[in-house]
Amino acid sequence: MTDTEMLEQLLAIAREAAAAGAAVLAERDAAAPAGQPLDHRRHGITTKSSESDFVTDFDKRAEDRVRQVISAHRPHDVISGEEHGTTVVTSPTGYRWSIDPLDGTTNFVRGIVYYGTSVGLQDPEGQWIVGVVAAPALGKEWWAARGLGAFTARNGSTPVPLSGPQGEISSGLLGTGFGYDPERKAQQAQSVAAMNDHFGNIRRLGAAALDICMVAEGAQDAYAEYGIQEHDWAGAAVIAEEAGVPVRRPVSADGAQTPDWCIVGEIGMAPDQLQPAPRRP
Repeated sequence: MTDTEMLEQLLAIAREAAAAGAAVLAERDAAAPAGQPLDHRRHGITTKSSESDFVTDFDKRAEDRVRQVISAHRPHDVISGEEHGTTVVTSPTGYRWSIDPLDGTTNFVRGIVYYGTSVGLQDPEGQWIVGVVAAPALGKEWWAARGLGAFTARNGSTPVPLSGPQGEISSGLLGTGFGYDPERKAQQAQSVAAMNDHFGNIRRLGAAALDICMVAEGAQDAYAEYGIQEHDWAGAAVIAEEAGVPVRRPVSADGAQTPDWCIVGEIGMAPDQLQPAPRRP
């Protein structure tokens, strides 16, 4: 098997896994039709780091389905998931999957359509080589493999290659997000205000993976957020890079214990001008 054939095979697995997770999320319409918020009692909604940091039974069931697909094809790969942690496998291959079964849980709970399942894959050398993001409420999928380009499609239509933002950032959109801790949020707001001086406007859509994919397709011109987790950016960052967009990944997978900036695209200023200051690799 050639390297390209191997990548294509891994990408196919990632797309199948992301679709399986997204299928669980698509059950939301039956649970709360017409975009109504979910009933906290019926869907096991609890909180993690704060009273507004939700987790649902959909998160857990979607992660189970993603893991099942990957393990069926690749039983000796390590899987790291947001809800169930990192697996221990016998005779590990060195490949590691990073999955976010429900990126944008707050949106999902409240009936806002920007959410999805993200799947990323790291090779034995530590390079991120495959990324897929599936957004069921939008009927949209983004995918990429290192060296093979990045693509998107809506509702199974003909894939469209991605090439990143095309205009000047002075008339463009900056995507961002904010943490749950008030002190961190205040620091982020200061930096976002500084970046926004270089952009036409700003958006906060509430799902990091989708934000990054929107930069890859040029719907947004850049994305920057402090303190997000590896599961948020692992898959989408590959898609952005394959679309020709520069990506600065955080130095650590743990955005809570070692927070750092994730920057996708040009933000109009040097990263070391941001607050809190970015960490060095």
